[in-house]
Amino acid sequence: MTDRNRHQAPDPVGDVVPGDPPVPITVWPVPAPKQGETMSNAMGIRIVHNLTHPTDLIIDLTTGPQLARAIIAAGRRSHLQDPRPFGWGWQEVTLIVTGWPADEPAAVGEFFVRCGSSLVPGGCMAVLLPHGDVVLPVDVIVAARKAGLAYLQHIVAAGRTPRRGEQTHLDIHTDVLIVTRSASGNGGVDDV
Repeated sequence: MTDRNRHQAPDPVGDVVPGDPPVPITVWPVPAPKQGETMSNAMGIRIVHNLTHPTDLIIDLTTGPQLARAIIAAGRRSHLQDPRPFGWGWQEVTLIVTGWPADEPAAVGEFFVRCGSSLVPGGCMAVLLPHGDVVLPVDVIVAARKAGLAYLQHIVAAGRTPRRGEQTHLDIHTDVLIVTRSASGNGGVDDV
C-alpha cells in the first residue's frame, strides 16, 4: 500500500507568474480567417459554443459576419457594437469578442475597463490576435489584468494539426486570449 499524501504533483515550469496558476493552452483545428476578417466560420462557432449558453448576450466587436452567424445559429443574443468610447450601451453581457490590434492604442486600458464593466461576474472576453508577434499577447494580458480581468485560457488556432506519429509543426494563424471578470470582484483573482 502506498501513501498517496507523500507524492505531490511536480511544480509547473515555464512561463508561470509566481503565485498564479498556469493558464491552459488549447489547440483548435480551424481554418484561418480571410484577409480583412477577424475569424473563420468554424472559429466563430467554437467561440460561441465553448464560452456561452443559450440566450446569453454577446457583444460582437469583430470584422466580418462569422461571429454573428454563429450567434444566430446557436440561439444566443447579440449586440453588434461600435468599440469607440460611448459607442455601446451598458448592458451586462456574458461574452465580448474582439479582434486586435485596437484602433486607438492609447485607449487600450480604458477599453479593457469598459469591457470588464460590461461583463457579468464570470463573463469572458475573447481577444483574437494574429499569430506571430511574441510581445503582443503579453501586452494584451498586462492591459487586461490592470483593468481587473483575469487571464483564463490561451487558445491557438491552427489550420492543420499534426496527426498521431507525425513530426510536423502546427500551422498557427490566430491566438485567442480568454480573460474573465472575476466572480468575486477582487481584481481578477477568485478566492480559493
